Amino acid sequence: MLSLLIYSFFSATLLTGLIRRYAIRKSLIDIPNERSSHHLPVPRGGGLSIVLITLLAVILAGFSGLLAYHQVIALFGGGCFVGAIGWLDDHRDVSALLRMIVHCVAAIWTIYWLDGLGMMNLGFTEIDPGWFGNLLAVIAMVWLINLYNFMDGTDGIASVQAISTGSFVLLFFLTGKNTGLAMITLAMLGATTGFLLWNWSPAKIFMGDVGSGFLGYFFGAVAIMGEKAGSAPILIWLILLALFFWDATLTLIQRFLSGEKWYAAHHSHAYQRFVQMGYSHERLALWFLAINVMILWPIAWFAMNYKTGMLVLALITAIFSAGLWFVIRDKYDKTNND
Repeated sequence: MLSLLIYSFFSATLLTGLIRRYAIRKSLIDIPNERSSHHLPVPRGGGLSIVLITLLAVILAGFSGLLAYHQVIALFGGGCFVGAIGWLDDHRDVSALLRMIVHCVAAIWTIYWLDGLGMMNLGFTEIDPGWFGNLLAVIAMVWLINLYNFMDGTDGIASVQAISTGSFVLLFFLTGKNTGLAMITLAMLGATTGFLLWNWSPAKIFMGDVGSGFLGYFFGAVAIMGEKAGSAPILIWLILLALFFWDATLTLIQRFLSGEKWYAAHHSHAYQRFVQMGYSHERLALWFLAINVMILWPIAWFAMNYKTGMLVLALITAIFSAGLWFVIRDKYDKTNND
């Protein structure tokens, strides 16, 4: 397993550099505008390295017998759908409708080949939501793909979130002897860390839609597989991804209620407000890492080991994350009004 991590890391480091050269040659450049959190033009699309290395690990896990064929088909097919539309969008603007259709196809494809959501562990009990659960799983996966894209707006933040989340669930995949899930998660971790060397502030290349959308998809698909394997219930993922989930969700709700074009590009997420108040991208990424490791990891650990309180702990995490969202936005409003 250690060799896989090392190979993934160095492969992604090299591949991201090559993609950067390609992006510059093809003018795949993010030009700063009024919605940007950056001040200089930066190439995009570097997340392709994460996609390619992770999907290669999926194939290898299938050939090694560590993943069942239907799991390989689910992950590889869905990952290709999301990665391809993201890569196309990084080259030229793709309509929101087309992106949504492809994301829905990827989610439906994945749920179908994984044979549905199945039983869902709430800690104190298990429920079988049936077809309604499958519908919710598709909606949740599509939202996760898009929210991860929304939250990839400052240097290093999306990579840090992926590394902190993946590192935690990796421990439970290993202890639960789910070697296939551990293998592909390890490959994602190595690739994302290699990419982060290029993306740390000041970023030399951005992840792009190809990388952010794929990471959102990957976490959604692996969360369902972890639930079905009994290794990491979906509620654990809600705890680990709480900062991303609630910032994106509450911001969307706020924009919708205020009558804004909620589907249009903007820079009103709490993490973006944090930077707009004068804090650096590096400091923001480190704060995300600290909160994940020092607060969300212990909560997730207790939830895994004291399952009767899992739902309560997930609700506490939601309240905590929502509280941070309100505090940051309130501080931003007061700073602007002073």
